[in-house]
Amino acid sequence: MIHNAKSGHPGGSLSCVDILTVLYKKVLNVPIEWDKSPNFKQRDRFILSKGHASPALYATLANCGYFSKDLLMGFRMLGSKLQGHPSSRVNLPGIEVSTGSLGQGLSIGIGLALAMRLDKIKSKVFVLLGDGEMQEGSVWEGLMNANHQKLNNLVVIVDKNKLQIDGSTDDVKSLEPLDEKLKAFGFEVSTIDGHNYEEIEKALLNAKKSDKLCAIIANTIKGKGVSFMENNVSWHGKAPKDNELKDALEELNADK
Repeated sequence: MIHNAKSGHPGGSLSCVDILTVLYKKVLNVPIEWDKSPNFKQRDRFILSKGHASPALYATLANCGYFSKDLLMGFRMLGSKLQGHPSSRVNLPGIEVSTGSLGQGLSIGIGLALAMRLDKIKSKVFVLLGDGEMQEGSVWEGLMNANHQKLNNLVVIVDKNKLQIDGSTDDVKSLEPLDEKLKAFGFEVSTIDGHNYEEIEKALLNAKKSDKLCAIIANTIKGKGVSFMENNVSWHGKAPKDNELKDALEELNADK
């Protein structure tokens, strides 16, 4: 998708795609018949706050049957429903809200969680944040509000790949100790390998069943699965060339 568009963010997409796969295959109660399902209001909500990782979300949704895989090659094309950041304005099944302005997705998720509680909907809201994104002050204001509101229907997932566009998150603005900070904000925190399917599934299902405010710190690798992209900040936001695409797909054992 990114190669075809000659634009996009492969590093952060590959760091979170395992999390998204488990979410949609094993955890979320989200109807594939999107807004046509009689239980549509009772669905779980998912928000990709790090909206630049939209290729991972689009690929996951298409693989699960929310829309045709034929749409994927329209990524970032003029008039396509698959914009560079998820957009709710184009009526793409599976997309709850428009995201990509970093630091905003959590606050949107908190609003949804509050509304669901008022409507007595027992489902959960899952929000996936990037670790670089967590340097935004609005995230911490949101975390404080989630604790104040006792939103036990909210699950925060941090894609902790330790890199952002300007380099290492530790060098730009360290988040550590992230687990202790989240605990201080009232969250029950679990730390997992964000590429281990068993750990991801266990943590997500535990959070879904919990009656507490939950956060999951997923330690991930930017560019996971492609040797020349892994832990390489230069792949934050650029498209692979023809030969790089060929090598990447071979390493991922992926079908073209």
